[in-house]
Amino acid sequence: MARTAEKTATLANESAEMREALETVRSVADENDGVVRWVDVKDEISSGQWGRLLEKDILVDGDDGFEFADADAVADVLDGNGDGEGDGDYEMTDLPEVEDQESSWKTRDKVAGVATLVLMAGYYFDPIRSVVGGVVDVVLGPLNNTLPFYAVILAIAMVTGLYSSLLQANMVDQEKVSAYQERFQALQEREKEAKERGDDAAVDRIQEERMDAMGDQMSMMKENFRPMAWVTLLTIPAFLWMYWMIGTRGGTSHLVGLDQTVVMPFAGLVEWKGGSIGPIPAWIAFYFLCTTGFQQLMRKALDLETPTGT
Repeated sequence: MARTAEKTATLANESAEMREALETVRSVADENDGVVRWVDVKDEISSGQWGRLLEKDILVDGDDGFEFADADAVADVLDGNGDGEGDGDYEMTDLPEVEDQESSWKTRDKVAGVATLVLMAGYYFDPIRSVVGGVVDVVLGPLNNTLPFYAVILAIAMVTGLYSSLLQANMVDQEKVSAYQERFQALQEREKEAKERGDDAAVDRIQEERMDAMGDQMSMMKENFRPMAWVTLLTIPAFLWMYWMIGTRGGTSHLVGLDQTVVMPFAGLVEWKGGSIGPIPAWIAFYFLCTTGFQQLMRKALDLETPTGT
């Protein structure tokens, strides 16, 4: 476990006393087939030092007591840095690696992105909104004639949540994104630990490494935005249809019973066009509320995590 080696190096570089405590615990563990108990070392190390080993997960629960999470890693650190000086070199050698690959964006992804920008103009220009709304109405019109408008929005939200989750699952390299996140987190933890022990040289090197990692962060963002281009491309037509039906931005309404009301969370009884939740029209709030809920359910079902950067 690389992390065990990193944490061991941090404690060993912290002070000569902490290094001696590590050596003592290792010696006892070697004599007892890898097992060590507090009662075996309490006369030689302090409870605080023992607690640090447990806190850092260098020692973990075993069948008959405690054992090193990675005894070989602990041995490598203690045998390789006998002077106990905290120069920070070890901390910079075991960062999680991210395979350097070309951008996963293909020509079709870029075309989808451009098409999305064109469709977004429909939010502001009625001719585009009318054309897209009329085309989509061929599909959604019969559904609207059968169900109440809120049920149509609910159905759109369900479909949106489904395909956005599936695209995210199939188009994003989750292992690669996780590697980016682990690298960022490792750098943050090492910088914090270096500052705590006053190792300015290590802090400077870690900060340089974090600057180099900014390129990795941009790559992670590109990975996440790739499925978003397709999700947005598929979602905007349905959204423009809803705009077209309600007649927003001065357009003609095509929705029968526009003055119908619906009960919204936190807002109570509101009208589709005139009602609002804060500055957001009621129908938009209802759509996003439903979409967010269904998308979270789909992501949970597909065991997807939301990637974040630093």
